[in-house]
Amino acid sequence: MDLRNIAIIAHVDHGKTTLVDELLKQSGTYRENQATTERAMDSNDIERERGITILAKCTSVEHDGVRINIVDTPGHADFGGEVERILSMVDGVVLLVDAAEGPMPQTKFVTSKALALGLRPIVVLNKVDKPDAEPDRALNEVFDLFANLGADDDQLDFPHLYASGRSGWADVALDGPRKDLNALFDLIVAHVPAPRQIADADKPFRMLATTLSADPFIGRILTGRVEAGRLKVGEQVKALSRKGERIEQFRVTRIMAFRGLSQAPIEMAEAGDIVTIAGMTKATVADTLCDPSIDVPLPAQPIDPPTISITFGINDSPLAGRDGPKVQSRVIRERLMKEAESNVAIKIEDTPGGEAFVVSGRGELQMGVLIENMRREGFELSISRPRVIFREEDGQRLEPIEEVIVDVDDEYSGVVIDKLTGQRKGDLVEMKPAGVGKTRIVAHVPSRGLIGYHGQFLTDTRGTGVLNRIFHGWAPHKGPIEGRRVGVLISMENGVSVAYALWNLEERGRLFIGAQEQVYEGMIIGEHSRDNDLEVNPLKGKKLTNVRASGTDEAVRLTTPVRMSLEECIAYVQDDELVEVTPKIVRMRKRFLDPHERKRQARAG
Repeated sequence: MDLRNIAIIAHVDHGKTTLVDELLKQSGTYRENQATTERAMDSNDIERERGITILAKCTSVEHDGVRINIVDTPGHADFGGEVERILSMVDGVVLLVDAAEGPMPQTKFVTSKALALGLRPIVVLNKVDKPDAEPDRALNEVFDLFANLGADDDQLDFPHLYASGRSGWADVALDGPRKDLNALFDLIVAHVPAPRQIADADKPFRMLATTLSADPFIGRILTGRVEAGRLKVGEQVKALSRKGERIEQFRVTRIMAFRGLSQAPIEMAEAGDIVTIAGMTKATVADTLCDPSIDVPLPAQPIDPPTISITFGINDSPLAGRDGPKVQSRVIRERLMKEAESNVAIKIEDTPGGEAFVVSGRGELQMGVLIENMRREGFELSISRPRVIFREEDGQRLEPIEEVIVDVDDEYSGVVIDKLTGQRKGDLVEMKPAGVGKTRIVAHVPSRGLIGYHGQFLTDTRGTGVLNRIFHGWAPHKGPIEGRRVGVLISMENGVSVAYALWNLEERGRLFIGAQEQVYEGMIIGEHSRDNDLEVNPLKGKKLTNVRASGTDEAVRLTTPVRMSLEECIAYVQDDELVEVTPKIVRMRKRFLDPHERKRQARAG
């Protein structure tokens, strides 16, 4: 069967996964009476909850005798490690752009990777039926983006379609019939070249592994595109590292190909097809699986280096071990090493004591998803504040800079510019109108200045602003950046919080806990209204006497406490504070000092 391999790339929430749903429906993948789910490609629980794609996934549809392998890619730059590997498997890309918002930062990130590989894009202007859609402006912005990213003449001469993924139609003209997606199917078949590997079908087998997973029945499995030759079940295959070192030789126990949303076992994999292979015990992502006669590995795409690091440690609080069974450092290390094996965008380092591990990655969202997955698996952890990774070049200290694109109401543009350029040492690049009453601000800001800023940004813009960020490059260190301006309220007792005590503490600042909650000494229970930390007693009850007086029986009415999410807690803590993560709850606390260090600090002041 004729083959086409494509990737669909888009910014977060531009309708990528919804469009794939319609492609599956209209290609006849589902039976007439088959139950289907919305956003079928978002199979991960966290993906469904957050409405974002985290893991790249493959599917397959058929149209007029042509099999189209489709790869749904993540839209966020924090998961760029997935994108950089996946694009090496495809021969074309469909770039989905919201007709109202135009190309956004994550669009720029993924598109730059696709253009660098020489892929010719198809542009689909999605959501053109929205009232605020401006497809002509969005199309011009896409052309400007391609030009700025160094696209060649063939790539700049891209075809485009107007579409509504939710309504399930795509047309060449804006005023087309708006019936179905046949125009998109036809354009993919006509514009995307057939896999060039088909010409190498008679050569020895070679395949570059791009994703790693495990199956409870067949064990370790690797997915990739067959670069040359054919492979049958039961044949011997050799695994080579990217340096050409022999890792292992194994017998292929199963070959599976993508057929719709599921994988079907096949007897033979052919050049150009995207398949999954089982039987190996050591081979991993970026390794070459090949015929035993081959000694030269396939080139693997370089992965951008991490920009932030977080220390994962054991939970050593007084409440440790009550919620989750996985608390030992050995178990935490095994889980992190397993993650690093399948996710090439993160790196794991042991600390000298062996009780904590430094995890380096792309951003706070990527780290937050990893921590969330671990807590759902039953782990208890203590998490440090994110730290930016610096680089030394020619004796000069460099730090990562991010490009920030902000869309806000005009009345809030002043406070946003002050926070980004004044307090966080950013450089204003562009400021222009972005529709009625809206302003678009583009700035280059140090990554460490953006840690913890998103919550403050939403407060400053009354929840109406939209902030997108992407790694821009490296620049000389810009000097100290002011952190959190307020202190915290710290519990000085162990026990269960009392409503009367919290009621009296409300005038000190915002509280993070309510009544009848377990607290311990050193736990952060609120935000102080001033810039210093304050130790308080949330267990202090009301003194009872037999004297009656006016106001004695005043009712206690507590303000609803602020409940911070995992990402908000990670961004909120300072260097001397930690986030305690368990399967049931997320808390913040001060770092516990050993008795000698506590005495030394007491003597010092």
